[in-house]
Amino acid sequence: MTYDFAQRPSRGPLLRDVTLRDGLQLTGKLLPTDYKIGLARDLLRLGVPELEIGSMARPDLVPPMANTLEVVAGLTPEELERCWIWVATPRHVEKAIAAGARNVQYCFSASDAHNLANIGRSTEASLAAMPDAIALAKEAGGRIQLCIATSFTCPFEGPVDPQRVIDIANDARAHGADDVVICDTLGQAFPGQVADLVSRVAAETPARRIVFHGHDTWGQGVANSLAAAQAGAAVVDGALGGLGGCPFAPGASGNTSSEDLLFATRPGWLDPATFAAVVGRSEALLGELGEPNRSKAAQGARSKASAFEWVIPSELEPSCEGAL
Repeated sequence: MTYDFAQRPSRGPLLRDVTLRDGLQLTGKLLPTDYKIGLARDLLRLGVPELEIGSMARPDLVPPMANTLEVVAGLTPEELERCWIWVATPRHVEKAIAAGARNVQYCFSASDAHNLANIGRSTEASLAAMPDAIALAKEAGGRIQLCIATSFTCPFEGPVDPQRVIDIANDARAHGADDVVICDTLGQAFPGQVADLVSRVAAETPARRIVFHGHDTWGQGVANSLAAAQAGAAVVDGALGGLGGCPFAPGASGNTSSEDLLFATRPGWLDPATFAAVVGRSEALLGELGEPNRSKAAQGARSKASAFEWVIPSELEPSCEGAL
Protein backbone atom coordinates (compact mmCIF):
# COMPACT_ATOMS: atom_id res chain seq x y z
CA MET A 1 0.00 0.00 0.00
CA THR A 2 1.32 3.43 -0.94
CA TYR A 3 1.18 5.99 1.85
CA ASP A 4 -0.79 9.12 1.02
CA PHE A 5 1.44 12.05 1.89
CA ALA A 6 -1.31 14.48 0.88
CA GLN A 7 -3.43 13.48 3.81
CA ARG A 8 -3.91 16.07 6.51
CA PRO A 9 -6.33 15.44 9.37
CA SER A 10 -8.94 18.13 9.86
CA ARG A 11 -8.07 18.42 13.55
CA GLY A 12 -4.55 19.65 12.96
CA PRO A 13 -1.14 18.95 11.43
CA LEU A 14 0.43 15.54 11.00
CA LEU A 15 3.22 14.59 13.40
CA ARG A 16 6.53 13.36 12.05
CA ASP A 17 8.47 11.84 14.93
CA VAL A 18 12.21 12.48 14.48
CA THR A 19 13.46 10.63 17.56
CA LEU A 20 15.59 8.16 15.60
CA ARG A 21 17.50 10.93 13.83
CA ASP A 22 17.46 14.36 15.38
CA GLY A 23 16.44 12.95 18.75
CA LEU A 24 19.47 10.70 19.08
CA GLN A 25 22.16 12.99 17.62
CA LEU A 26 23.39 14.41 20.92
CA THR A 27 22.97 11.32 23.10
CA GLY A 28 26.38 9.91 22.19
CA LYS A 29 25.04 6.35 22.37
CA LEU A 30 24.52 4.02 19.42
CA LEU A 31 21.31 2.08 20.01
CA PRO A 32 21.24 -1.48 18.65
CA THR A 33 19.67 -1.87 15.22
CA ASP A 34 16.93 -4.17 16.54
CA TYR A 35 16.02 -1.64 19.21
CA LYS A 36 15.66 1.12 16.62
CA ILE A 37 13.59 -1.09 14.34
CA GLY A 38 11.35 -2.04 17.25
CA LEU A 39 10.84 1.60 18.22
CA ALA A 40 9.99 2.56 14.64
CA ARG A 41 7.48 -0.29 14.36
CA ASP A 42 5.90 0.57 17.71
CA LEU A 43 5.37 4.21 16.72
CA LEU A 44 3.99 3.32 13.28
CA ARG A 45 1.68 0.71 14.78
CA LEU A 46 0.38 3.19 17.34
CA GLY A 47 -0.56 5.59 14.54
CA VAL A 48 2.27 8.09 14.20
CA PRO A 49 1.94 9.06 10.51
CA GLU A 50 5.60 9.59 9.62
CA LEU A 51 9.05 9.02 11.11
CA GLU A 52 12.57 10.22 10.54
CA ILE A 53 14.63 7.07 11.15
CA GLY A 54 18.23 8.05 10.58
CA SER A 55 20.91 10.03 8.86
CA MET A 56 23.64 9.53 6.30
CA ALA A 57 25.94 11.78 8.32
CA ARG A 58 29.45 10.43 8.86
CA PRO A 59 29.38 7.99 11.79
CA ASP A 60 32.69 9.29 13.12
CA LEU A 61 31.05 12.72 13.48
CA VAL A 62 27.57 11.58 14.56
CA PRO A 63 28.08 8.10 16.10
CA PRO A 64 24.39 7.44 17.02
CA MET A 65 23.59 7.36 13.26
CA ALA A 66 26.14 4.65 12.39
CA ASN A 67 23.59 1.87 11.81
CA THR A 68 21.05 3.86 9.79
CA LEU A 69 21.34 1.68 6.68
CA GLU A 70 20.88 -1.46 8.79
CA VAL A 71 17.68 0.03 10.20
CA VAL A 72 16.47 0.74 6.68
CA ALA A 73 17.24 -2.82 5.63
CA GLY A 74 15.26 -4.19 8.58
CA LEU A 75 12.01 -2.39 7.78
CA THR A 76 9.43 -3.47 5.22
CA PRO A 77 8.71 -1.48 2.05
CA GLU A 78 5.33 -0.55 3.51
CA GLU A 79 6.97 0.79 6.66
CA LEU A 80 9.60 2.66 4.68
CA GLU A 81 6.87 4.49 2.77
CA ARG A 82 6.26 6.41 6.00
CA CYS A 83 9.91 6.98 6.92
CA TRP A 84 12.53 9.62 6.03
CA ILE A 85 16.33 9.62 5.95
CA TRP A 86 18.41 12.79 6.40
CA VAL A 87 20.84 13.36 3.52
CA ALA A 88 23.15 16.20 2.49
CA THR A 89 24.64 15.07 -0.84
CA PRO A 90 23.60 13.18 -3.96
CA ARG A 91 25.88 10.35 -2.84
CA HIS A 92 23.90 10.12 0.38
CA VAL A 93 20.70 9.82 -1.65
CA GLU A 94 22.23 7.09 -3.79
CA LYS A 95 23.30 5.04 -0.76
CA ALA A 96 20.00 5.48 1.09
CA ILE A 97 17.92 4.48 -1.94
CA ALA A 98 20.17 1.48 -2.62
CA ALA A 99 19.52 0.29 0.95
CA GLY A 100 15.75 0.48 0.41
CA ALA A 101 14.84 3.97 1.60
CA ARG A 102 11.92 5.60 -0.20
CA ASN A 103 12.01 9.15 1.17
CA VAL A 104 14.98 11.45 1.76
CA GLN A 105 15.29 14.85 3.40
CA TYR A 106 17.96 16.85 1.58
CA CYS A 107 19.14 19.35 4.15
CA PHE A 108 21.36 22.41 4.13
CA SER A 109 21.41 25.69 6.01
CA ALA A 110 20.20 29.13 5.05
CA SER A 111 23.37 30.50 6.64
CA ASP A 112 26.76 29.70 5.13
CA ALA A 113 28.53 29.55 8.50
CA HIS A 114 26.25 26.82 9.84
CA ASN A 115 26.31 24.90 6.57
CA LEU A 116 30.10 24.91 6.66
CA ALA A 117 30.09 23.66 10.25
CA ASN A 118 27.34 21.09 9.69
CA ILE A 119 28.00 19.81 6.16
CA GLY A 120 31.42 21.19 5.24
CA ARG A 121 30.43 23.30 2.24
CA SER A 122 28.72 26.56 1.37
CA THR A 123 24.97 26.90 1.03
CA GLU A 124 25.47 27.59 -2.68
CA ALA A 125 27.40 24.35 -3.13
CA SER A 126 24.63 22.37 -1.43
CA LEU A 127 21.98 24.03 -3.55
CA ALA A 128 24.00 23.46 -6.73
CA ALA A 129 24.06 19.71 -6.02
CA MET A 130 20.35 19.43 -5.33
CA PRO A 131 19.21 18.72 -8.92
CA ASP A 132 21.32 15.55 -8.91
CA ALA A 133 19.81 14.54 -5.57
CA ILE A 134 16.29 15.15 -6.89
CA ALA A 135 16.99 13.13 -10.03
CA LEU A 136 18.28 10.15 -8.04
CA ALA A 137 15.25 10.14 -5.74
CA LYS A 138 12.76 10.48 -8.59
CA GLU A 139 14.41 7.81 -10.73
CA ALA A 140 13.91 5.39 -7.85
CA GLY A 141 10.26 6.41 -7.45
CA GLY A 142 10.96 8.07 -4.12
CA ARG A 143 10.25 11.43 -2.57
CA ILE A 144 12.64 14.21 -1.58
CA GLN A 145 12.30 17.19 0.71
CA LEU A 146 14.05 20.55 0.56
CA CYS A 147 15.06 21.09 4.18
CA ILE A 148 16.26 24.59 5.10
CA ALA A 149 18.06 24.59 8.45
CA THR A 150 18.69 27.82 10.39
CA SER A 151 15.63 29.41 8.76
CA PHE A 152 15.33 31.92 11.61
CA THR A 153 18.68 32.27 13.38
CA CYS A 154 22.25 30.99 12.99
CA PRO A 155 24.52 30.28 15.97
CA PHE A 156 27.40 32.00 14.17
CA GLU A 157 25.76 34.76 12.10
CA GLY A 158 22.72 35.66 14.20
CA PRO A 159 19.29 36.49 12.68
CA VAL A 160 18.59 35.13 9.20
CA ASP A 161 16.81 37.39 6.71
CA PRO A 162 13.44 35.75 5.84
CA GLN A 163 14.03 36.70 2.20
CA ARG A 164 17.03 34.36 2.23
CA VAL A 165 14.69 31.44 2.99
CA ILE A 166 12.19 32.55 0.36
CA ASP A 167 14.93 32.83 -2.26
CA ILE A 168 16.19 29.32 -1.50
CA ALA A 169 12.67 27.90 -1.64
CA ASN A 170 12.14 29.64 -4.99
CA ASP A 171 15.48 28.60 -6.51
CA ALA A 172 14.91 26.62 -9.71
CA ARG A 173 17.47 24.05 -8.56
CA ALA A 174 15.12 23.04 -5.74
CA HIS A 175 12.14 22.61 -8.06
CA GLY A 176 11.05 19.00 -7.97
CA ALA A 177 11.22 18.75 -4.19
CA ASP A 178 7.97 17.30 -2.86
CA ASP A 179 8.05 19.19 0.44
CA VAL A 180 9.83 22.14 1.99
CA VAL A 181 10.96 21.90 5.61
CA ILE A 182 11.34 25.17 7.55
CA CYS A 183 13.64 24.65 10.53
CA ASP A 184 13.94 26.61 13.75
CA THR A 185 17.25 24.87 14.38
CA LEU A 186 18.10 26.78 17.57
CA GLY A 187 14.59 27.10 18.97
CA GLN A 188 14.94 30.89 19.10
CA ALA A 189 11.94 31.81 16.95
CA PHE A 190 8.62 33.02 18.37
CA PRO A 191 5.09 32.24 17.12
CA GLY A 192 4.46 35.45 15.18
CA GLN A 193 7.81 35.11 13.42
CA VAL A 194 7.08 31.48 12.52
CA ALA A 195 3.61 32.31 11.23
CA ASP A 196 4.98 35.13 9.09
CA LEU A 197 7.66 33.00 7.43
CA VAL A 198 5.47 29.94 6.88
CA SER A 199 2.75 32.18 5.42
CA ARG A 200 5.27 33.67 3.01
CA VAL A 201 6.57 30.25 2.00
CA ALA A 202 2.99 29.13 1.34
CA ALA A 203 2.12 32.24 -0.68
CA GLU A 204 5.36 33.06 -2.49
CA THR A 205 7.03 29.73 -3.32
CA PRO A 206 6.02 26.66 -5.37
CA ALA A 207 3.02 24.72 -4.09
CA ARG A 208 4.19 21.77 -2.03
CA ARG A 209 3.69 20.40 1.44
CA ILE A 210 5.23 22.53 4.20
CA VAL A 211 6.87 20.89 7.21
CA PHE A 212 7.85 22.83 10.34
CA HIS A 213 10.80 21.53 12.35
CA GLY A 214 10.99 23.27 15.72
CA HIS A 215 13.11 23.04 18.84
CA ASP A 216 12.04 23.91 22.37
CA THR A 217 15.20 25.65 23.55
CA TRP A 218 13.31 28.77 24.59
CA GLY A 219 10.06 27.01 25.51
CA GLN A 220 8.25 27.94 22.31
CA GLY A 221 8.23 24.56 20.56
CA VAL A 222 4.52 23.75 20.79
CA ALA A 223 3.41 27.36 20.31
CA ASN A 224 5.63 27.71 17.24
CA SER A 225 4.38 24.42 15.80
CA LEU A 226 0.74 25.44 16.23
CA ALA A 227 1.48 28.83 14.68
CA ALA A 228 3.15 27.09 11.73
CA ALA A 229 0.15 24.81 11.26
CA GLN A 230 -2.28 27.72 11.30
CA ALA A 231 -0.11 29.48 8.70
CA GLY A 232 -0.11 26.52 6.32
CA ALA A 233 2.26 23.80 7.57
CA ALA A 234 0.79 20.34 7.07
CA VAL A 235 3.40 18.53 9.18
CA VAL A 236 5.24 19.35 12.41
CA ASP A 237 8.30 17.53 13.76
CA GLY A 238 8.76 16.27 17.29
CA ALA A 239 10.86 13.79 19.28
CA LEU A 240 9.96 11.58 22.20
CA GLY A 241 10.66 13.25 25.51
CA GLY A 242 12.01 16.35 23.77
CA LEU A 243 15.25 14.56 22.86
CA GLY A 244 17.69 16.03 20.43
CA GLY A 245 19.58 18.97 19.05
CA CYS A 246 22.23 19.74 16.47
CA PRO A 247 25.82 18.78 17.40
CA PHE A 248 27.09 21.58 15.14
CA ALA A 249 24.87 24.36 16.49
CA PRO A 250 25.99 25.76 19.86
CA GLY A 251 22.95 26.62 21.94
CA ALA A 252 20.58 24.13 20.30
CA SER A 253 18.76 21.81 22.67
CA GLY A 254 15.95 19.31 22.41
CA ASN A 255 13.27 19.02 19.78
CA THR A 256 9.68 19.88 20.52
CA SER A 257 8.30 16.90 22.42
CA SER A 258 6.17 14.50 20.35
CA GLU A 259 4.01 13.87 23.41
CA ASP A 260 3.37 17.60 23.84
CA LEU A 261 2.49 17.99 20.16
CA LEU A 262 0.12 15.02 20.26
CA PHE A 263 -1.63 16.27 23.38
CA ALA A 264 -1.97 19.74 21.85
CA THR A 265 -3.25 18.62 18.45
CA ARG A 266 -5.28 15.49 19.39
CA PRO A 267 -5.16 13.70 16.01
CA GLY A 268 -8.07 11.38 15.29
CA TRP A 269 -6.01 8.23 15.93
CA LEU A 270 -5.01 9.37 19.44
CA ASP A 271 -6.99 8.42 22.53
CA PRO A 272 -5.91 8.23 26.19
CA ALA A 273 -4.84 4.58 25.90
CA THR A 274 -2.73 5.24 22.81
CA PHE A 275 -1.23 8.32 24.43
CA ALA A 276 -0.32 6.23 27.47
CA ALA A 277 1.42 3.74 25.17
CA VAL A 278 3.43 6.55 23.52
CA VAL A 279 4.43 7.88 26.94
CA GLY A 280 5.45 4.40 28.09
CA ARG A 281 7.54 3.82 24.98
CA SER A 282 9.19 7.21 25.43
CA GLU A 283 10.01 6.49 29.06
CA ALA A 284 11.58 3.16 28.12
CA LEU A 285 13.79 4.86 25.53
CA LEU A 286 14.82 7.65 27.88
CA GLY A 287 15.67 5.08 30.54
CA GLU A 288 17.82 3.21 28.03
CA LEU A 289 19.66 6.41 27.14
CA GLY A 290 19.87 7.86 30.65
CA GLU A 291 18.19 11.05 29.42
CA PRO A 292 15.67 13.24 31.33
CA ASN A 293 12.08 13.49 30.15
CA ARG A 294 11.48 17.07 28.97
CA SER A 295 7.86 16.50 27.92
CA LYS A 296 5.38 18.46 30.03
CA ALA A 297 2.50 16.34 28.72
CA ALA A 298 4.28 13.14 29.75
CA GLN A 299 4.86 14.60 33.20
CA GLY A 300 1.20 15.54 33.39
CA ALA A 301 0.21 12.04 32.33
CA ARG A 302 2.05 10.68 35.37
CA SER A 303 0.36 13.10 37.79
CA LYS A 304 -2.13 12.18 40.51
CA ALA A 305 -5.07 13.96 38.85
CA SER A 306 -6.87 10.65 38.34
CA ALA A 307 -10.20 12.23 37.36
CA PHE A 308 -8.62 13.44 34.09
CA GLU A 309 -8.87 10.72 31.44
CA TRP A 310 -5.44 11.52 29.95
CA VAL A 311 -3.66 10.73 33.22
CA ILE A 312 -2.13 7.25 33.14
CA PRO A 313 -3.47 4.92 35.87
CA SER A 314 -0.90 4.39 38.60
CA GLU A 315 -0.80 0.64 38.00
CA LEU A 316 0.66 1.28 34.52
CA GLU A 317 4.22 1.98 35.54
CA PRO A 318 7.00 2.90 33.08
CA SER A 319 8.45 -0.09 31.26
CA CYS A 320 12.12 -0.58 30.44
CA GLU A 321 11.39 -3.24 27.85
CA GLY A 322 12.26 -2.58 24.22
CA ALA A 323 8.74 -3.22 22.92
CA LEU A 324 5.22 -2.33 23.95
